[in-house]
Amino acid sequence: MLARCFGVTILLGLWAAGAAYGVTLAGVAYPDSVEQRGVALQLNGAGVRYKAVFKVYSAGLYLGKKANTPEDVLAMPGPKRVSITMLREIDANELGKLFTRGVEDNTSRSELSKLVPSLFRMGQVFAEQKKLLPGDNFVLEWTPGEGTLLFVKGKQQGEVFPEPEFFNALLRIWLGSSPADWKLKDALLGKPG
Repeated sequence: MLARCFGVTILLGLWAAGAAYGVTLAGVAYPDSVEQRGVALQLNGAGVRYKAVFKVYSAGLYLGKKANTPEDVLAMPGPKRVSITMLREIDANELGKLFTRGVEDNTSRSELSKLVPSLFRMGQVFAEQKKLLPGDNFVLEWTPGEGTLLFVKGKQQGEVFPEPEFFNALLRIWLGSSPADWKLKDALLGKPG
C-alpha cells in the first residue's frame, strides 16, 4: 500500500512538473505562462512552421487570456509575445525579407506605408545576425505604452518600435488572411491540428 501511494505521489509530482510546460514541439518547450513586464501571459498556442516538408521554426503565442480568432488576438489589450525558435539554419537577412513580405501580404497599402521605417529597421536587425542556427531563439514583445521589442538569443536588438500597428502587422504574418503557414495559424490560435 505504501509503495502504491509513493508511486502515485511520484506520478502526480511528475505530472505537476510537466504541467509547467504547455507543450513541447520539435524539442522546444513552451511554458504554460511567462511574465512580461510584471504581467503574466499564458500560452495561447504553439506550432511548427513548415516549408514543403522541412521544419523551419517553432512558434508560441502568449496573451493575457485565451483567444481563438485572429480578430480577438489583434484587438486584445495588454502585453503580447511571440517566441520563435529556429529548427534549421537560415540566412537571417533572408528571414527578415520573408517577414517583410509576410507583413506586405497581410497589410493594407495605407497602413503599410506608415510601417516602412519600422520594417526597414527590423530588416537591418536580422541582417546584422548573419545566420540563425537550429536552437536560436528570437522573441517579439508588445507592451502597451512602450511598443515592440525584438530580442535575438536573449538580447534586445535596437530601439523600441513604438507604433501599436507594427506588432499587429507582425502578428498577421502568422494570423492574417495569407498566413506563412495555415497549420501554424490554427496552432497559434489553440485549434487542434
